Amino acid sequence: MVALRDWLAVYLKGVAMGCADAVPGVSGGTIALIVGVYERLIAAITTVSPERIRRVLAGVRPRNLPDARAAFLEVDGAFLAVLGAGIATAIVTVLRLVDHLLETLPVPTFGFFFGLIAASAVVLYGEVDLSTRDRKAAAAGGFLLAFLTSGYASSALGAGSYPVLFVAGAVAVSAMILPGISGSLLLIILGQYEYMSGALSAFVDALVGLAVGGEPARVTETAPPVLVFVAGALVGLFTVAHAVRRALERDRAATLAFLVSLIVGALRAPVAEVGRVLAETGGTWRAAAPEFALAAVGGALAVGLLDRYSGTIEY
Repeated sequence: MVALRDWLAVYLKGVAMGCADAVPGVSGGTIALIVGVYERLIAAITTVSPERIRRVLAGVRPRNLPDARAAFLEVDGAFLAVLGAGIATAIVTVLRLVDHLLETLPVPTFGFFFGLIAASAVVLYGEVDLSTRDRKAAAAGGFLLAFLTSGYASSALGAGSYPVLFVAGAVAVSAMILPGISGSLLLIILGQYEYMSGALSAFVDALVGLAVGGEPARVTETAPPVLVFVAGALVGLFTVAHAVRRALERDRAATLAFLVSLIVGALRAPVAEVGRVLAETGGTWRAAAPEFALAAVGGALAVGLLDRYSGTIEY
């Protein structure tokens, strides 16, 4: 029987993964590698199927309980539940803080993100092999996709559009499975990060308010975008994540070159976001550059320390 302290360790590892996925930079998948749960996580997720989910849910009937328990064990359900609870705890907590910082200190916050992304790209590019034409083409494609999309997706796609949120959830969940790409980074590229951090904070506030006697209507008002995003994430577990894993199995080097190059191209996103903020507030880059640069150095140092004291970040 697994000891309580072992489950606490799994929960705390989930917290570490959630913190990584809540900010653009090092991904939750990378943290899973570092803390030693990556292989178990992949094994558990790839055994999840609609049929097994149906069997688990059928356990609400007493006669189906033995089969439901068997299906739960087949997908390593206890591990996924505890790890997922840790991830969710961290994401909710960190995104609430980020939402506050984006409202009060947008320039240094995006500067910190820039440093996280840049340092992650430097560390991870040491693991990428660009010795062939196909790999160089994949890298160029990843860079151009992220660079051309960053800064324009929010206005072109519409921040908070339900179809876009659904797709964003499906794409971002792959970052929890694959090391190297941050889910938050993908949300920034798609122009949905700031909106989702605010939407999740509002939903959590509504739930807390309901628990202390608030109005249920507030929960109903704030729930739709979060539920749409979560629904997209669940679909992504069965589509996007598996598709990327198949690509890794087919041509690992080219796929990794594409994924890591997304990070490099995405460096444009926080710069574009600061430009938008300055345009709205009447500020100038001349005045904002020092605090942006200082915060970027802080973000880069954070990744550097993680890489140094946790071993080389690798795939």
